Amino acid sequence: MKTDILIKTDIKFNDYGEVFRHLADRLIAEGFVKESYLEAIFKREKDFPTGIALEHHAIAIPHSDALHALKPVIYFIRPNKPVQFNRSDEDGVVDAELIIALVVTDPQDQLVILRKLFGKLQDNEFIEQLLIANEESLPFLIEQNLSFS
Repeated sequence: MKTDILIKTDIKFNDYGEVFRHLADRLIAEGFVKESYLEAIFKREKDFPTGIALEHHAIAIPHSDALHALKPVIYFIRPNKPVQFNRSDEDGVVDAELIIALVVTDPQDQLVILRKLFGKLQDNEFIEQLLIANEESLPFLIEQNLSFS
């Protein structure tokens, strides 16, 4: 499964709605998702929130069904300040320091990627590296630790 990686750091969002609009704008423009993507991620977030509290940090992994995808991509976003997302495991919110948007064309690939991500996201040192690395070194760090291609 060949999966492209996109990265954006130091971007300002006031809420997860702004994150989703940014995701849709960029991913539609670059041919990764269909026009239906924005509505789909809002609906998925409402039904199944994607904020995850880790041991020392919080992340969000927004995604939609594969039918909204044109080609696979994982988009790592490190906002300039945390963005509130509803928790996936209980009521309440997390302040996501890292947003990892998944776009897959095959639902089985989504399970493989999520399993690999969750395994690595338990490693606090890896999370710390993702949070401090400069934008130029992030692709190498991600590929070295996750190898989605």
